[in-house]
Amino acid sequence: MGRRASVTGRRRRAGPVTVGALALVGAVLVAGSAAGWFRPGAAVGGASGSDGSSAAPAATPSEASTRDPIGGADPVETARTPEPREVPETRAPGLADAVDATWVAAVAAATGIPERAVASYAGAELRLRAELPGCGVDWATLAGIGWVESHHGEIDGRVLGADGRPVPEVIGIALDGTSTALIRDTDGGALDGDATWDRAVGPMQFIPGTWERYAADGDGDGETDPHQLDDAVLAAARYLCAAGGDLTRGEGWIAAVAAYNDSDAYNARVAEATSSYRATASGIG
Repeated sequence: MGRRASVTGRRRRAGPVTVGALALVGAVLVAGSAAGWFRPGAAVGGASGSDGSSAAPAATPSEASTRDPIGGADPVETARTPEPREVPETRAPGLADAVDATWVAAVAAATGIPERAVASYAGAELRLRAELPGCGVDWATLAGIGWVESHHGEIDGRVLGADGRPVPEVIGIALDGTSTALIRDTDGGALDGDATWDRAVGPMQFIPGTWERYAADGDGDGETDPHQLDDAVLAAARYLCAAGGDLTRGEGWIAAVAAYNDSDAYNARVAEATSSYRATASGIG
């Protein structure tokens, strides 16, 4: 994120978002209602007291190799990373606990997204509605990013487990400046297994330095782990809100996704996937 890392991503520069991407954003910005998929009685958290048949365009490994590294900035452009908002990290239930299982199963069947991932994306939307009601980040946008970054944790034959962890873990290439940003190790290899260079990690492809700032506990286990989908998706949702402000406005949505990866091609792919998922799920619930 900021200017960031993918499973096989090489760094490239890009110009403004294309007209095609802007057109897709119009389809993305359709306000959704949680009425059909909020689990009655479930705590949302964040507030006081409380590959298959995917409809998205398929990303091949070669396409993934054009993506930027998550969280990493060019050495002279670190100001691109937005400041995280102050959000109390409570021991709330996991993201998936607030989402109706019947809705999750129906959306998964219709879109090809793994059920475990649907629950995480939808749970993050509900959590952010409580934490930052002016943001408007939605499950379909998170799913669009999750698709482009790692096929919802199942890229290259990986399997997303019931615990929200891809097996094997998703770890990107070394960001050693060879057709990538040059980002020297910041975590001692603790997250990415590389004590020389940083690598993007997890299903939402965080660079360790960005994870350090946005780390979240989305599954309620008291730990923050970028390799665990709920944690990574909650952190990504907060990052998007910090970067874009009001994501129900076109300029806010574009700014948020561009902060995640500053590429017009990336923005267009996320917009296309988001629009596809939202349209496919629109009649469910």
